[in-house]
Amino acid sequence: MSRLPGWLNRLGASVSRMGERLDERRAEAEREDPLGPPPVPPVPPTPPMPPEPAVTVVKEPVAAPPAGADPAASVPAPPAYAPAVAARPDPVAAIPWGMRVAAEAGWRLLVLAGTVWVLMKVISSVQLVVLAFVAALLITALLQPIVVLLRRKGLPRGLATAVTAVSGFVVMGLVGWFVVWQVMDNIDNLSDQVRDGIEELKRWLLDSPFHVTESQINDIAKNLSDTIGANAEQITSAGLQGVTVIVEAMTGILLAMFSTLFLLYDGKKVWEWTLKLVPAQARPGVAGAGPRAWVTLTAYVRGTVLVALIDAVFIGLGLYFLDVPMAVPLAVFIFLFAFIPMVGAVLSGALAVVVALVTNGVFTALMVLVVVLAVQQIEGHVLQPFILGRAVRVHPLAVVLAVAAGGLTAGIGGAVVAVPLVAVANTVVGYLRAYSHEQALRAAPEPRGATAHEVAPTPAPGTAERVDG
Repeated sequence: MSRLPGWLNRLGASVSRMGERLDERRAEAEREDPLGPPPVPPVPPTPPMPPEPAVTVVKEPVAAPPAGADPAASVPAPPAYAPAVAARPDPVAAIPWGMRVAAEAGWRLLVLAGTVWVLMKVISSVQLVVLAFVAALLITALLQPIVVLLRRKGLPRGLATAVTAVSGFVVMGLVGWFVVWQVMDNIDNLSDQVRDGIEELKRWLLDSPFHVTESQINDIAKNLSDTIGANAEQITSAGLQGVTVIVEAMTGILLAMFSTLFLLYDGKKVWEWTLKLVPAQARPGVAGAGPRAWVTLTAYVRGTVLVALIDAVFIGLGLYFLDVPMAVPLAVFIFLFAFIPMVGAVLSGALAVVVALVTNGVFTALMVLVVVLAVQQIEGHVLQPFILGRAVRVHPLAVVLAVAAGGLTAGIGGAVVAVPLVAVANTVVGYLRAYSHEQALRAAPEPRGATAHEVAPTPAPGTAERVDG
């Protein structure tokens, strides 16, 4: 019996060592597989529960999903036997490509048209100021070479500007005074010749093969007099409006004079200030287009003045040798109307032919028509291409449309400034297109390999043969 406690102690030690080894193996297994299931603790036996009373189950309505929850999560999936429904395509992909392009271009054109419409409304509200400033630009383009010449002679900028501006305005004023003086001096003689010419025209119509009777001519004259008498009130109101027109014209002349003076003196500073209004990214292109536009405008004004002077001189000489009254005032009118391309030449030539018809008869009118057509043909095919050059060449269709649009928008002043504006716009657009193309080439990566060989400059003809030889 004395050995039994020692054996039990050894058995308990062995069991303890076996438990420690099991714990070590379990720990090693957990380290090798940390995601393994955790050990389940032993569940103590539960005592028997008393029987539960019967409970009546009441079905409650299914509550709606809370606000903001995904409705697709609460919708049950369709059964397997349900037919498949094709998904709706993206609306952008459903529209044809051509229609999408047309829509994109359409709304941009609408925005551009709206911008142009608003701009035209603004210009029409300050039409007098705009026309005066554009006229100042044209006069400045004509007089600036004189300022440059005087400054080269040693005159200060202020004195050179003052001398040039005063001289130019004096010459223009003298031309206007000369025209008015000639018209007023010959108006009495012209009225007598007009009466004689009308009588001669009446006799020619009676003897002409058109079978016009004297009663028809008298009816036409009576209708004209009745029309004038019926519209006497409108004519009087037009005369009263003429006073307003004269006041506006004087205001525009004064604005043009002051604008010309400051443009001649500080034109460079005005241009530099204008460049500050342009966005920084577009400023280099606009800075390069501005001088080229000014060169185009200067060339246009000088060429037009020279061509108009040649037309006035030669047509005036023809009127003088044909003994047409007021030959000098008509020549001045031809010079002024020459600033309206194409339309002005037709109007001034028609005026000279009508004056010759009512004063000297049909033969003289036909001779004046021949002189006018000959001079205008020489001008259109020889003088304008030689004097104006290619820098300001505008297609005749563009000229006609520009003159018509300018005349409808701003009257005679708009018709005068329409063509130079179109010429300047043509130069600016061409330069900006070339500038953007050059910038794109500079920003593009340098070509390599076969591409570099393809875009390399083509050697001059015969160079490859000489190198190979």
